Amino acid sequence: MSVLDLQIYELFKKHFSEEEAKQVITYIDIKVEERLQLKKDVFLTKDDKVEIIKSIYNAVFTSTIIQFFAIVGSLIALLKFMLNK
Repeated sequence: MSVLDLQIYELFKKHFSEEEAKQVITYIDIKVEERLQLKKDVFLTKDDKVEIIKSIYNAVFTSTIIQFFAIVGSLIALLKFMLNK
């Protein structure tokens, strides 16, 4: 038991039986652990951040290449149109 657990235990022991105080502390510990597990799943790790950055880089690179070929294709079509007149 931590210091905080002991303080809460002593507080509850004044108003409840010793067994009831232990049950309350156990219940609180279980709920805190469940909340920590839920929060733990939400946190990003460094690997997750690296993967996100790689995905963004790949998306930007791909869209840049597509735009480049679209511009080159448009220029070629424009030049063919102008030269055929």
